[in-house]
Amino acid sequence: MPKNITASDFTRRLGDHYPDEQCHLDYDKDRPWTLLFAVILSAQCTDKRVNMVTPTLFSEFPDLGAYVAKPIETLESTIHSTGFYRNKARSIHKCAGQLLLKHNGVVPDTMEALTDLAGVGRKTANVILWNLFRKNIGFVVDTHVGRIAQRVGLSRQKTPVAIEKDLMKKLPQNKWGLLSHQLVQFGRDFCKAPRPKCEACFLNDICPKKGL
Repeated sequence: MPKNITASDFTRRLGDHYPDEQCHLDYDKDRPWTLLFAVILSAQCTDKRVNMVTPTLFSEFPDLGAYVAKPIETLESTIHSTGFYRNKARSIHKCAGQLLLKHNGVVPDTMEALTDLAGVGRKTANVILWNLFRKNIGFVVDTHVGRIAQRVGLSRQKTPVAIEKDLMKKLPQNKWGLLSHQLVQFGRDFCKAPRPKCEACFLNDICPKKGL
């Protein structure tokens, strides 16, 4: 018989295996914008690499004003190893200015205000809303989450926005933020691309393994 995974079984087993999963990006809780900039840097880059760069970045640019006042070339040099550094530097430079001018230096707590900032899309906004404000407004869909959602049969969609809509319909809203972190780690540990570790996976007996 074909295997079928239910949302409740999926959620329960992820919770049992990753009960306290959290964001792996390092940031300063007294300076919430540091998480925002770390997430911007994480695009097409590993969390490990970002965490190697941000201590220097947040030391050389200790407040939002520094990102506006210092030459953008200095910012580019500091974040160079994260890749796409010119685009990221422009986004962070502009975002810092927007935070100062429009939000009095405070990271906003709504999807609309966050996605109005330079370099911030739904994925980044969802990370910020959960980790800074404990708001489950949407579901973070990165490459790991998108891949897993398709393989376990929770979504047949291809785009992050469409996959997010499916996950929001099928998974409990009060667990969206936690589940997103659990799924990212699950993708790193088991449901890898292109070679998942199905034999060792704790979902092996119920996962339909779509696309494999």
